[in-house]
This record gives sequence, C-alpha cells and structure tokens, in this order.
Amino acid sequence: MNLKSIFLRVLKYLVNILVSIFSITCIFPFVWVIYSSFKTQKEFSLNIMNLPEKIRLENYINALTKGANIAFLNSLYISVIAVTLILLLGFITGYLLSRFDFRGRKIIYGLFLSGMLVPIHGLLVPVFIQFNKLGLYNTRLALIITNITFGLPITIFLIESFVKSVPIEIEEAAVIDGCNIYQRLFRVVLPTCKPVLSTSLILSFLSTWNEFPFALVLIRSSELRTIPIWLTQFSGQYSTNYPQMMAAMVIASLPVIITYFAFSNKIIDGMTAGAVKG
Repeated sequence: MNLKSIFLRVLKYLVNILVSIFSITCIFPFVWVIYSSFKTQKEFSLNIMNLPEKIRLENYINALTKGANIAFLNSLYISVIAVTLILLLGFITGYLLSRFDFRGRKIIYGLFLSGMLVPIHGLLVPVFIQFNKLGLYNTRLALIITNITFGLPITIFLIESFVKSVPIEIEEAAVIDGCNIYQRLFRVVLPTCKPVLSTSLILSFLSTWNEFPFALVLIRSSELRTIPIWLTQFSGQYSTNYPQMMAAMVIASLPVIITYFAFSNKIIDGMTAGAVKG
C-alpha cells in the first residue's frame, strides 16, 4: 500500500468522523428537548443535561390543558387551506410560465421570484395597516392570505423548473387523443409532478405551521391564536417553565414530523428532477 492510498483512506475516515459529529450536533438538540420534557422544573434547574429520574407526563397534560386544542385547530385550519391554495395556484402558474411563451412572461416570472427576496419583517407594518383598513385584522383570513402570498414564489419556481424537464411529447400525444388543456393539465402533467408537489407541500406546510411574525401582529384574540403564539404563554416575565415549554414544543412539532416522513421519499426527487432536462 503506497503513501497516496494511505493518505486517501485517512482523509476518508476524517471526513466521515466530521460528518458524524455534525449529524450528532443536529440531532442532539431535538433529543434533548424530548427527554427534558419529562423532567420536573427542579430537575431541569439542577442539571439541564441529565436524563429524567423517571418518565412523567404531567408536562404534556398541563400543556394540553392550556388551550392547545384551540391553537392546534387554528393552525391546522390555516395550514390546510393555505397549502392547498399554494399548491393549486403554484401548479397552474408554474405550468403556464413553463409551457407558454407570451408577452410579459419574463416580467411576471421575475416578479414572482422577487417575492423570495422580500424580507417578511419589512412588510409587517404595511400589511397590518392594509388589513386593518380592509377589516381583515384579527381574522384567520389575514393569515391565510399572507401565507399564500409568501409561499407562492418558491412553489412556482420549483414547479416551473420541474415542468420544463417533462417531455412536451407526452402532452402532444394527449392532444392527439382529444384531451383539452384542462385534461392535459390535471390528467397528464399533474401525475408526473408528484415529486415536486410533495416537496412544495412539505416546504409550504413547514412555513405556514411555524409562521410567527404575522400571527403575532395580525391576531389579537386568544381564540384565534396559532401554535407559535400559543407557545409564548409558557414564558413568563420573571420565570419560564422550560420542561413544560419543551413538552408543548414536542406536541407542536408532531404534525410537521408526520408530514415530512409521509412525503420524505419524494422530496429529493422534487428538488433535483428540475435540474436535469428530460
């Protein structure tokens, strides 16, 4: 075995060790939150890293009794409607921008892409003023509109890139068989876009479920608060019940985890398929 092969093997082991360490640092905070959620406040205060003496469900019970059901249903209602409309509008718009060449197409596409560059926090005050004047302040519709607005650009970008990789001959064959534009769109193109739609669904659901700034500014009543706003009640002015907050965080993260694992087998395909032309 020559010196070069030894060097390459050592380098390979070093890279694997570094990647393993990085993976552990990414996974450990989530594991820490889970086992800390079973501690008492006293155990957590004495040592934040130790395992709990025994499994206790009091933190989860207390978290659920503090309006978790209302916040959960509000977030679920807003997320389902917003994500559904994001996927529908994003799919139709992405298809039209990909397949049709019309005057102003590049300008429209550029405007959608520029939406990914706009800082959300810079629009809080203008959006608040507009919704207040329109009578949409302190309504679920206000959050639905804002989530759709900020979720569309990335969805359109992914779908437009993906549709370009779908051979046009498939649609031409459908036209010969007598399909109109709607049948081509929903019966031919839509099934081929399942990977990118799964990717868009995960990204949109993640963004909508965890949205905090607009929910904080546009919602006043406790009956309409979402999960991120609900989590803030576990932090007081002078003290914070961290184990109970972590139990609430675990509850809040369950829908996102379930959604991700349900569509995770498609997310890589959706992110990479548009980069290769068919």
